[in-house]
Amino acid sequence: MGLRAFMIRRLLLFIPTLIGVTLLIFAVLQVFTPIQRAALYVTSPREARDLGKIIEKYHLNDPLHIQYYHWMTAVLHGNLGWSEITHQPVLASMIQAAPATIELVIFVIPLTILLGIYLGVKSAVHRDSAIDHITRITSIIGWSLPTFWFAIILIAVFYGGLGWFGIGRLGNEAYQLVISDQFVRYTGLNTVDGLLNGQLWVTLDALEHLVLPVTALVVVQIALIIRVMRSSMLEELSKGYVVTARAKGLAKNVVVNKHARRNALIPTVTVSGILAAGLLTGVVITETVFDYKGLGYFAAHGAMQLDIPAVLGFALFAGLMFCAANLIVDVVYGYLDPRIRLG
Repeated sequence: MGLRAFMIRRLLLFIPTLIGVTLLIFAVLQVFTPIQRAALYVTSPREARDLGKIIEKYHLNDPLHIQYYHWMTAVLHGNLGWSEITHQPVLASMIQAAPATIELVIFVIPLTILLGIYLGVKSAVHRDSAIDHITRITSIIGWSLPTFWFAIILIAVFYGGLGWFGIGRLGNEAYQLVISDQFVRYTGLNTVDGLLNGQLWVTLDALEHLVLPVTALVVVQIALIIRVMRSSMLEELSKGYVVTARAKGLAKNVVVNKHARRNALIPTVTVSGILAAGLLTGVVITETVFDYKGLGYFAAHGAMQLDIPAVLGFALFAGLMFCAANLIVDVVYGYLDPRIRLG
């Protein structure tokens, strides 16, 4: 089976998986009474006085299959309910929070995955050497650190003690400029918009505020990538085809990078896909500790304030991201190992 046919088949399987996610979230909604579910769409005290109209409008008393149809119709039109914590529709709130998370992820994902793969390969190739021991100890410590504790330590040492870097997305001066009429929000990414507005100092300020949350995430998350890549690489290096390639006189770099590393990447791709999806849906603890108002911050505060539409909207988005990540992982599998396309 060609790569294109394999991709089409996986894409067709993606659709029922996504439908399954929506059915699960819809099933959670059935825990609430029609009146409680109607309250999720209330946007003003005036509407709250006549929940019957909302129940009728969204078919909340109809049979389940009809309810699901109308709920999915509303979801596809972007109606995820009304968020009490932001006083605007849930979708608008998530779109508003997304650039912060995207900006964080743009730095975290490449550093975590690429550096994790590089260190994992180096550790395996130089097994039991100094670099292997240092990498293993570092990864074990990183994986053992509670994220919230490490984040607090970073804040206490660098922000509180040394006065370096910062929390939030911007310093006060940069924030006042960004929210003013003099600053055009092209993308919502402070690092990019600062450049597009010709305000390099805003970009530098945004980068300074990214240092601590990026460090907290990379140190903790990279540990798993290193451990998986090292273990997988050691397994590949012991296989017959690698021994044969070395016996034929192929250069060590060719054997390691062209043959062994490609096959060793397969389990690492799985971990990386799940990691990327988790980061894209917002890092709840990190964003909360650093007062970094992204999707994770929005979801955490929605949960604490019992903002059900916000929580369910976030859950729907997270489900979509993880389904998409699995699809991408499957496609990468097919590229790395053609035998998988025949499965």
